Amino acid sequence: MEVYGNYDVIVVGGGASGCAAAIESARTGAKTILIETLGIVGGMVNVVGPPGWAFAHLWNEHGEDIIGGFVKETHDILEREGHALPYPAPQDRSWCSLSMIDPDHYGLLMFRMLRDYDVSLLLHTMAVDVLKEGDTVCGVVVENTNGRQAVMGKVVIEASGEGDIAVRAGVPYTKIDRTKEEIDPPSITFHMDGIDWNKVTQYYKEHIDQLQPIRNGIYDKEMRRIEGIRQRALECDSILDLVRIGVLGNLEYADLSMKAMQAGDLEPYGDLGHFMAPRSHDHFQAVFQHTAQIKDCDTTDVTEWSYGESEARRQIEIAIKAINKYLPGYENAYLTRVTAAMRTREGRHFIADYQMQTEDVVSSRKFPDVIAKCMQCVNEGGPFHTAGNKNVLSGESNEDSDLSVAMASFTKFKYPQDGGSYDIPYRCMVPKGVEGMLITGKCLSLSEDFKRDLLPDNIVWGQAAGIAAALCVRDCLTPRELEDHVEDLQAILLEHGAILYGTK
Repeated sequence: MEVYGNYDVIVVGGGASGCAAAIESARTGAKTILIETLGIVGGMVNVVGPPGWAFAHLWNEHGEDIIGGFVKETHDILEREGHALPYPAPQDRSWCSLSMIDPDHYGLLMFRMLRDYDVSLLLHTMAVDVLKEGDTVCGVVVENTNGRQAVMGKVVIEASGEGDIAVRAGVPYTKIDRTKEEIDPPSITFHMDGIDWNKVTQYYKEHIDQLQPIRNGIYDKEMRRIEGIRQRALECDSILDLVRIGVLGNLEYADLSMKAMQAGDLEPYGDLGHFMAPRSHDHFQAVFQHTAQIKDCDTTDVTEWSYGESEARRQIEIAIKAINKYLPGYENAYLTRVTAAMRTREGRHFIADYQMQTEDVVSSRKFPDVIAKCMQCVNEGGPFHTAGNKNVLSGESNEDSDLSVAMASFTKFKYPQDGGSYDIPYRCMVPKGVEGMLITGKCLSLSEDFKRDLLPDNIVWGQAAGIAAALCVRDCLTPRELEDHVEDLQAILLEHGAILYGTK
């Protein structure tokens, strides 16, 4: 087999996490290659997912910064160049606050940074197998227009999202039991423009109880926050004013969605709610992320995955007609963009030297080998989203849109008990039984209760993996041996702006 090249670090997957891993690996001094199936990088940010919910939950419920590093660095670049909204004011920062970015400019920025740090790119290439010496991965087998080739490396980072290379390497994993719970559904994101935001603003001023911003499960505090946002909406000139300051990121249209479904004009697998994406010159588009989604679709099975891709696009055609018909101000709205593939949410849960558990979240656990912070909740024994007509995380139920009833029905959600955050330990990236590999992004070792399609979190996990891999090469350590020298990794993370200590 032809050897394509020899590298210090191989990153499999050019998504949000993989880009961060490759850039940080090269920045730390390692000869790095990034392998990606498509001809574009950025993953869930610009290829298959948001940006609607992209740069969010960067703060805990006390308004403390918990995610910095590569996330803040790239946000600040985009903001300076006019492609991201500023961070919310300190008094407006919470788990539900967000700063929106232009997804396409994020993708361009990733290419720019990969070039700046001399990361080798192997695009339009699928990694199909691994090369091992005993238990140690020493390279990956790829296929592309040139045929089958070997890419050799000292450390391989699995950042593909689906984890196919980790499987080929023999990393153990579990999957949710489909007989007991619904699979968190994959979905297609699509954008629409041509919206009359003045009509949208007027609708919500006349139906202010329908304004339901993103929220978490701390009921009393959230109701006070929502009422505050509703009051701001009544006083603002445009609903977009609240988007610009980061306190409003989504419009749900729960009642209108139900009306469309009851009339047979909308499939019962999504809704008409959407996020917003900022474009140049203070322009905004609607980003529909939960409108076309596939019930009980296991994307680790290619037959189900293929069906889902087709079905999601069928749902988009139906949804566009419903959007034009039912949403005030959207009568002349038109489709501008459909993401290249479905955003996958569930899949394999890999087992590393440590696997995060629900109790770690509830207790806001801190670890000595911390490489990142997180405050996303877990959901015991159930999906974060449902392929019914409402987003479970939003707190809606199919029968009643009253928030108090809905919140009481989702008691399985577990949050950090003090409104703070919990640590992610380095050991979650070191797979059981396999040497020479790190797992990151959606492949990070988390139990079935965890939500894994978290963009800022995936990015900073990737950042940590990239630096760790480079350190292993520099110091002639295996990823597992680095567990005993994790302070070296933490020192560089702090130099690169990561937040590891000093928060609740």
